[in-house]
Amino acid sequence: MAKIVRFGLAAAAAFIFATCGGNALANNTNADDTPERTDSDVSTKAAFVKLENSAYQAWKSKDAKFWATFLSDKFVGWGSSGRLDKTSATKEYTGTVCEIESYALSDELVSWLGKDAALITYKATVNGTCSGQHLPTDSRAAAIYVRDDGKWKRAFYARAAIVDPKAIAVNSTGGQKALSEEIAQPTNRNAGTDDILAVETDVWEAWRTHNAKKLTDLTATNISFINIFGAYLATKADAMRDWSAPYCDVRSLSLTDAAGTMLSPRVRVLTFKAAADGTCYGQKVGPIWGSSVYVKSANVWKWSFGINLPAG
Repeated sequence: MAKIVRFGLAAAAAFIFATCGGNALANNTNADDTPERTDSDVSTKAAFVKLENSAYQAWKSKDAKFWATFLSDKFVGWGSSGRLDKTSATKEYTGTVCEIESYALSDELVSWLGKDAALITYKATVNGTCSGQHLPTDSRAAAIYVRDDGKWKRAFYARAAIVDPKAIAVNSTGGQKALSEEIAQPTNRNAGTDDILAVETDVWEAWRTHNAKKLTDLTATNISFINIFGAYLATKADAMRDWSAPYCDVRSLSLTDAAGTMLSPRVRVLTFKAAADGTCYGQKVGPIWGSSVYVKSANVWKWSFGINLPAG
């Protein structure tokens, strides 16, 4: 429930990597512990929707006690000033800077990331302000839940405002300033971060060179993405078409401040900052805060879901 700030088209140009998706279903056929469950499991879907609604209600009412048991100790996400862990998320969600009048969730989709982890994505409609500024009314959000001592706890959360990229004014300086900001490393940063970062770098490099075959090999059978415009696209075919299309001319790129978080033996989240030297659709590529979910399939980590936000 972080405060969402306005961003410029320079940052928005990073959407090319973020324009694709699919059902972020990590219960792919190669996973050894794939559960026999799908989005048609209405009772389970309803349970996760209920959990997310309770989180928005706690945000609205500034219920500090709620987050102590609702958030996993492994929690990582993005807030108004950068990466959050459980402590910083609790502080942000219960702060006095936000006044929420109403909220509503819709278009919910639940996908399994193995037997002990699940992803829910949805559209959030919020009326309210943070620090006196109106929040974007519509956003696309993602949350991951992990089973902890028999209870489902939120282990990841981020949301991207739904905007029209053509209506965004150019503001290249804001994005560059965001890159220099300090982003706290989560306390649960995993020792295997560098391994996953290497795969993530390969994904971005394949995007940069429009290498559809490599992108196909690096990603899971079913993938999804929420881009920095809040668009959710739902098939791997769409992803491959967009990522391999010649819309961008990027000479080099860098991923920094990466932190890997192991949510379960077969699910990892990588959070990072990304910057690229080049243009997409004629606009300078700006910095973003990225999140990628990896699932282990036949002992290989595959990119499965992601959400990108404009940095700052």
